[in-house]
Amino acid sequence: MKLEVDRCAVFASSGGKDHRPGQKLVVLLHGAGADHSVWALQSRWLAYHGVNVLAVDLPGHGRSDGPALTEIEALADWTSRLITATGAENAALVGHSMGALIALETAARFPGLIDRIALVGAAAEMPVHADLLAAAQANSPDAIAMVSLWGLGGPASLGGASAPGLWMLAGTQRLLELTAPGVLYADLAACDAYRAGTEAAARIACTATLILGERDLMTPLKSGKALAVLIPGARTVVSPGAGHMLMVERPDAVLDALAAWISAK
Repeated sequence: MKLEVDRCAVFASSGGKDHRPGQKLVVLLHGAGADHSVWALQSRWLAYHGVNVLAVDLPGHGRSDGPALTEIEALADWTSRLITATGAENAALVGHSMGALIALETAARFPGLIDRIALVGAAAEMPVHADLLAAAQANSPDAIAMVSLWGLGGPASLGGASAPGLWMLAGTQRLLELTAPGVLYADLAACDAYRAGTEAAARIACTATLILGERDLMTPLKSGKALAVLIPGARTVVSPGAGHMLMVERPDAVLDALAAWISAK
């Protein structure tokens, strides 16, 4: 479906269902260089279980108009305007990686607007290796290779897809290859520069769940657990053996965690 925010067209997948009045709105926010498609399983399940879904392409990503925003704080403000554009009074946010920082900052800034948050592959800070930043700034294929290899756990980089015939490493690489020049760098630089996560976490007043990978190289498990301690009442779910791309590597486990999260009181 198409929305308009700041006079720019925004694409979001509704999970295959039209929105219905009175149902909870869940907005799913992707990570650096990605788009709405990373939430394919989770968005469809939620949409068919009584939830209005927006698996969004952030500005400059996928089918949404650009340019890409370059600060997490700006993306949080944009997310609040996206929710308002739907006519919803409040929403639940699910974010992966960069999307988790956006969800965290949005919930801290707009407590009356955000009902609950689920943070996937999250940490309060997400510093990016200088070599990766340089490669992304140069639009080098090396950046795609680094993100793909560091983003997936060991079994996923070799195969191991839950759906027969899929290759997670090549699929991740192809998704990043479709990103417009400069967008991956803008995303990574925004993550690297964000320093407000600790303060934002302490201000969270809504239900929160963190879904973390045991073998995550990009947001290590210890960093995710440290963030969870900062959020009052946060619940933590750890996926054994999983890397950073949890929605792809462990789609059913992420779905189970989100099903429990969305139904929690």
